[in-house]
Amino acid sequence: MPHPSPVLPGGPALFVMGVSGCGKSSIAAALAAARDGIYVEADALHPAENVAHMAAGQPLSDAMRTPWLRALALHVADQQAAHPDRQVFTACSALKRSYRDLIRTHLPEAVFLHLSGDQAVIAARLAARQDHFMPTSLLDSQFATLEMPQADEAHVTVSIDGDLDQVTAACLAALT
Repeated sequence: MPHPSPVLPGGPALFVMGVSGCGKSSIAAALAAARDGIYVEADALHPAENVAHMAAGQPLSDAMRTPWLRALALHVADQQAAHPDRQVFTACSALKRSYRDLIRTHLPEAVFLHLSGDQAVIAARLAARQDHFMPTSLLDSQFATLEMPQADEAHVTVSIDGDLDQVTAACLAALT
């Protein structure tokens, strides 16, 4: 389903996805604020071992990601159950189809909003970030891992060209 129905309070969980540095956290938080939703930062649910691994410049293996993705999906489902009148907006890379499929195992109505941008632009954004565990050196592996959402996945793709307000507005427009 390439064009989901409008994203309204209490609607399907929305996962803002893409490579590190594309603006997932900022956009998911902005969308949650705009729609009076609940914001979930997937990175906050990583076990310490995963964070240390990435901070050392090593990409996570699928074996390391699977329990984290399962815990994330269950956390989002718990948030939906606790707040049925509010939508949950989650920042999560969800780079591979198999990762999105695992999330959909627990949240079959999940919609993925893919933030798409030029690798050089994203690298510059990563270089400017402070106090984040993901080093710029892992960006190549993120782009190599990225599997674009397919027509049979509930998703929309939005360009990250523009400032936060412009991209947020483009996302809101794409979701209606």
